[in-house]
Amino acid sequence: MKILVVEPMKPCEIREIPDTLDAMRQIVGGDIEAVTSIRYASAIVCNGNGKLLDLPYNRPLLDESGLLPLDILHGTFFIAGMSGEHFVSLTDEQIQRYKDLYDNVMVLTAEVSAPQEDRPHKKKKAAPER
Repeated sequence: MKILVVEPMKPCEIREIPDTLDAMRQIVGGDIEAVTSIRYASAIVCNGNGKLLDLPYNRPLLDESGLLPLDILHGTFFIAGMSGEHFVSLTDEQIQRYKDLYDNVMVLTAEVSAPQEDRPHKKKKAAPER
């Protein structure tokens, strides 16, 4: 089955995998969960516990228009075609659509410093007595 694998902070990669649950679990690192698109006959398959396992941020999950972010996908995920309730190989057109959508969109994270009032205060030196 021809799929598109999307790893955090990397461009998308086309892979051929066996059509087995084990192969799919191996890519996402655990139990799979699929978000399907009837309009595009495809599915985003991710680790069902990605957020709970604190997997790294990956890409935004976008609405059908590709403009509105619905959620953030965590950890490695892949995109497969759909035929009824079964995963199938992606077409060349589907691969190009998702590469265009996800190759250049990444979720970047940065550490945020604590608000000023949460920071420890330095003690001021007392003025010498006169």
